[in-house]
Amino acid sequence: MNAIETSGLTKYYDSLCAVDHLTLSVENEIFALLGPNGSGKTTTVMMLTTLLRPTEGSAAICGHDVVREGEAVRKRLSYVPQDMAVDIKLTGRENVLLFARLYGVADPKDKTDEVLGIMELSDRADDLIRTYSGGCGAGSNLRRHFVHEPEVLFLDEPTIGLDVAARKKIWEHIRQLRKNGMTIFVTTHYMDEADRFCDRVGIISHGKIAALGTPTALKAELEKDVDHGTGLRDTERPGHH
Repeated sequence: MNAIETSGLTKYYDSLCAVDHLTLSVENEIFALLGPNGSGKTTTVMMLTTLLRPTEGSAAICGHDVVREGEAVRKRLSYVPQDMAVDIKLTGRENVLLFARLYGVADPKDKTDEVLGIMELSDRADDLIRTYSGGCGAGSNLRRHFVHEPEVLFLDEPTIGLDVAARKKIWEHIRQLRKNGMTIFVTTHYMDEADRFCDRVGIISHGKIAALGTPTALKAELEKDVDHGTGLRDTERPGHH
């Protein structure tokens, strides 16, 4: 059973088709959905995380239908949106502990300390979130979302707006989660990130998958003429830094 399965997944906003009959299988891997703004990335993630009801088609997370079995789906995933959803009036430790208690984690204090250690933020744990740098703030947002050890983690543009050093740090954390057995579904418009850090990449354009495969295979394919079919700029090609 794959972690994520979609069949003909479609979403209309009135007459606008944001996601167009998307069929996709994601195994236990780091999978990147790559495309420019407005291509359908966030809408896809919102349907997969039960936040948006599909117009047509179906999707399942760990074998559970996102429409009929929403509660079971939500127990198996965590979703980190683009906008940081942390309470800046709380400390890093308090933010993580809050999520641990909301998810009903056994021994929430011990689990919070464990997560803080994994993310290498123990020394800042009792500082207010508003004093964190961009990289540390993003790390705080990420760590609290896996305190309950979800099977699937959705990350919507996790490194947008961060400098190169902070982006690198976030990806180190993501890769460690993958090593620990978590499936990661990430949206990005950074081709270099998809090329360097992801097991497979799906390029989405106008709500459709234009290309799908490993970064190496896609790089060879994209060198030919994929930018004509996807609308991607030369600067967005894999390996272009």
